[in-house]
Amino acid sequence: MRKRPSRALVPALAASALFLAAGCSADPGQSSAAARTPDAGASATTTANSDQPLAVAAAPAAAATSTAVARPGTAGGKARKTSLKVKSYDSHTRRAVISAVAKGTSSPSPTGTPTPAGTATPGRTAVGDVIASAPAPGAPDGLLAKVTKVIGETADGTEVQTAPTTLDTLLGGDDAKGTVPVDPASFDVERLLPDVKVSWAKTGDIHSGPEGTKVPLGSLRVDVATKVATAEGAPASADASVSGFVQVKPEVDFSYGGGASTATASTASGPGAAYLGVSGDWTSQWALKGRAGATAKPVRLPFAKLHADPVLQVGPIPVVVNLDLTCYFEISGDGRVTVDVEQDLKGDFKAGGTFGTAAGWTPVNESHMDSSPVRTSVTTAGSVKAALGAQATVGLYGAVGVTADLAPYLRGEAAGTVTATTPVGSGTKSDVAASGSWALYGGLDLSGTLQIQLAIFGTPVIQHAIPLGTLHREWKLADGKM
Repeated sequence: MRKRPSRALVPALAASALFLAAGCSADPGQSSAAARTPDAGASATTTANSDQPLAVAAAPAAAATSTAVARPGTAGGKARKTSLKVKSYDSHTRRAVISAVAKGTSSPSPTGTPTPAGTATPGRTAVGDVIASAPAPGAPDGLLAKVTKVIGETADGTEVQTAPTTLDTLLGGDDAKGTVPVDPASFDVERLLPDVKVSWAKTGDIHSGPEGTKVPLGSLRVDVATKVATAEGAPASADASVSGFVQVKPEVDFSYGGGASTATASTASGPGAAYLGVSGDWTSQWALKGRAGATAKPVRLPFAKLHADPVLQVGPIPVVVNLDLTCYFEISGDGRVTVDVEQDLKGDFKAGGTFGTAAGWTPVNESHMDSSPVRTSVTTAGSVKAALGAQATVGLYGAVGVTADLAPYLRGEAAGTVTATTPVGSGTKSDVAASGSWALYGGLDLSGTLQIQLAIFGTPVIQHAIPLGTLHREWKLADGKM
């Protein structure tokens, strides 16, 4: 089991900030791959496999513990909502206790003795059942499993042995497609530095964060400011620091493109198409000041870890998406240049993995981003590069499917000479001349992989991790002469 960060008093940044591809569009190979698979955000259409596509929406609060059950290979075995609940789950033994909550004033127990309203009665499940559950005790990432053995009854319900399974055993030949906003109040955050502030806003005029911070509805924002090591020999006036904020309005993109031609309503044979990713609006502003004690090898400083488990209601099925994000600063250079720079970024992004029967799994990453400098200053000769980055993972039911490392950065460099001449004679003032040039750049590096666990859709197993490909773009913010 993954150790979970403690829930902060103020919820935190959505993991979807994770996949910005600033100022870039997918390369030609990625664009053509995306075109082979329907866009997850597009409106759903009916297919030969289904009379009506399944609706995809954010699960209501009342469905926070919802469960769906299917019995593939049997008549009427399609997935359906059920009153059964996962009472407990042991990830080591893969044993679960399934129970039903009685409705009304009383209900009979298996022995015929009435039980008070709301108490658990033993669950009713059988070998071959496929269970999809929202987060439950022992299964914080949700549960997708097949019952392989009914062990027996306990005071809490029916204990069963389970084994891993895939989404196609529930969705079969159905189609499902949708883009769902992530509730900004549903995130856990672990602050790794003292001066990290989190703000968010949601409908109903509900706001959390420092007083006076304005955040658009559905968005959340993380501010950070910290000192960094100053280069050896730098004057006191060259103290180094980094500061800024990122603000996102995250959405989860999900699609399942029906089964193969041999699939029936009660038999799963893998999807013909699938997509999992994140998208949204992005705004950020961040700054680097002073002479950082940089080295040729980048030094990374994490400042926050974030996690969320949004539940998508795909027809009757609760599909649990797991989002993780580590935010960091990264600095490299020769430790000689002093800068005072600040940059604004604004735009949108989309990233994830798409599946088609012809091409298999391929990466998708798109972004449209505008950048503008706020402050620009470079003194002395040298170079420095500082990134405000995010390392992210996106998966289903605890199985990581996509990883990405996003690093929007600022880079400064200066070249030139400084000469000093002191005439003979005491008290004579020196003549100093300087010549050279400087330039400041904004840029983005994005790398990552599609993981073998994406086979949770029921697609063929990925034999090895597939690189997302490295996106790189750099643009000049300002330059000048010394």
